[in-house]
Amino acid sequence: MWSPDTRHGAKDLLATTGDYLRIWNVNEDGSGRGTVNVKKEGLLNNNKSSEYCAPLTSFDWNETDPSIIGTSSIDTTCTIWDVNTQQARTQLIAHDREVFDLAFARGKDVFASVGADGSVRMFDLRSLVNSTIIYESPDLEPLLRLEWNKQDPNYMATFMVDSRRTVILDIRVPSLPVAELGGHLGCVNALAWAPHSSCHICTAGDDSQALIWDLSAMPKRPVDDPILAYNADGEINNLQWSSSQPDWVSIAFNEKLQILRV
Repeated sequence: MWSPDTRHGAKDLLATTGDYLRIWNVNEDGSGRGTVNVKKEGLLNNNKSSEYCAPLTSFDWNETDPSIIGTSSIDTTCTIWDVNTQQARTQLIAHDREVFDLAFARGKDVFASVGADGSVRMFDLRSLVNSTIIYESPDLEPLLRLEWNKQDPNYMATFMVDSRRTVILDIRVPSLPVAELGGHLGCVNALAWAPHSSCHICTAGDDSQALIWDLSAMPKRPVDDPILAYNADGEINNLQWSSSQPDWVSIAFNEKLQILRV
């Protein structure tokens, strides 16, 4: 994930996770051939007393304060990092089982996470004494991914492991989904809110479909069908909706990356 820092003169930083969180500095090498130099800025590790590291499952870079990155791990914790000092600001036990995803809301203080315990939990960095359980899946089925609507932070979206349905949540009405999107014929693998609209979301899955939904009618009317659909040549495992060019959505399947015009 690239740094969201758009200030003039800011470094082009890239973050990756696997065993640890690593920060890379990417810049042109000056040859004029379009090639770049990549230098590791740091390896962020909050457990220097042990050779064992719990793999990281996901992370998010705070758009309001680019010095903040949050990571989630199979060891039930979420860690909030300071990119400038390369130190952990805080680490908390977020779930009862593995944490699979983490996402910041609009602003720098609030984030949410999902995990194998089937819950969506919301945290505020200004007061980490308590968290709020926004939703628990039926039978506490694991929740795999979470996306926060940056245009309207009252809404977030998630889906269960091996599920064909995407759950839309309103944090003002905990526990009950405000909508469920059921247009896929296979498991949902990825989702992304439109960066320029509060009521559009794209989902993709094992049925090779990328679907765009209009949620403007919820909660008054159920959202039964997508407004746009694209069939790829294989199971779609990831997607991104461009924030700088919101007419474009990219999808990944098989060994291909495709860019679609909405």
